[in-house]
Amino acid sequence: MNREELLDQLTQDVLTYVMHGAFPEDEIARSIKPDGLDDRFEDYELLLDLHFILTEDIIEFVRELPAHLRNVRTETETVSRTRRGTVDGHINWNSTIKERYSRNPNDKSLFVCDNRSEDYDIAENVVLKRLLSVIYDTLREAEEYLRGEYEWVRETWRGNEDLIDDLNRIVERNVHVRRIRDPDVYEPTERMLTTAENSRQRVYREAASLLRTRAALFDGEEEALRSLLDETAITPDDDHALFELFVLFRFVSTLEDLREGELRFQTIATERQEIARLEGEKEIVLYHDNSARDRDLSFVSDVPEAPGRTLSRTEKVQTVARSVANEYFTEKTFKNHTGRPDVIVMEVIDEENGEHEYLIVEVKNSTNTDTIRRGIKETVEYLAFLRVNDEFVFGERDAKDYFGSGWNGLLVVQDLEEDTASVDDQELNEISILQAEELESELATVLQHII
Repeated sequence: MNREELLDQLTQDVLTYVMHGAFPEDEIARSIKPDGLDDRFEDYELLLDLHFILTEDIIEFVRELPAHLRNVRTETETVSRTRRGTVDGHINWNSTIKERYSRNPNDKSLFVCDNRSEDYDIAENVVLKRLLSVIYDTLREAEEYLRGEYEWVRETWRGNEDLIDDLNRIVERNVHVRRIRDPDVYEPTERMLTTAENSRQRVYREAASLLRTRAALFDGEEEALRSLLDETAITPDDDHALFELFVLFRFVSTLEDLREGELRFQTIATERQEIARLEGEKEIVLYHDNSARDRDLSFVSDVPEAPGRTLSRTEKVQTVARSVANEYFTEKTFKNHTGRPDVIVMEVIDEENGEHEYLIVEVKNSTNTDTIRRGIKETVEYLAFLRVNDEFVFGERDAKDYFGSGWNGLLVVQDLEEDTASVDDQELNEISILQAEELESELATVLQHII
């Protein structure tokens, strides 16, 4: 599956699941944010705004902003005030005579005075202020990265630190911007945007256009989402994270099909633990990018526990490496663990019989034979070392079923040109291997053996 096909499918998946609230937005954010960003950018909307301010249109808008602000539009309004014993502004004699007559015709100390003032709070300026607020707030969150040496901003704000300072100075100190009121939560309204779009001044037309683009991104319009996944600098250099998302969505779609729509896909918010669950006669829980510690699942080798016998050279290497790591890392979660699956741990719970079944999934976005061989080894290791409450799930120490039934491990790889074994041909193997193009048709076969 090439990049274009992957992006087409992912765009549809996001439209189908994420934008309809059936899949957690923060999981998407975690998958597509750069490794250098901290946890703040696991907020989906903040990550969208980071994408938004990294676009060339925003950079150019900020670059030209100082010149545009010299011609900010205002409207002149006249405010009439009634004064007694003093004159403050231009006397409006018609209004003064009427006011005296209505109160006390003999009161010669009463005057109605007109004062003219500039009104900055016109529709076009509210649109402009909203756009500047979005850029300014996002810059404050991301400034340390934008000023840094990160490759993913090389062609945007990096090298343009003056632009960051200019924007901050404009929002914080520019007299015209400060006199425009902060937009209400619901603003700019559609009428305000339309007014700005029809303005004679380019700054307002561009501000409205950019806010329309941002709205399309937040509303999940297909073209905007495709741009997010394809063109933005926040997509990882390799496409592995996107491929992982593709596989995860294939699981969601296939599970829904197998349950024939009887159950609703529900999102779970538990800090990178459960991503979703399907409830029914058998409960199905999906974990992404984690060893599912909230279910006491772990992947721990038994080499350190080997009884009093001479270890093989291979076992001795693992023992020494693990011992050194345990002495070096003080955080307990690093100790004695193998790696972890790149995408999914699926747990199937049969409460009536008290039985649990597991599917461990490793993903390699590669067609390289050595990489696939390593993926096979890793998947087999996960099965052999999978534990619940520190007890091995598959087999006793001297048993032969360390790897489950043969359907408990799955490796997903990119599409290969050479002939490979079908799912049926792999039935006697310890794990199954599927290529990207096979997921749509063959994943159900694997899952049916588990659920």
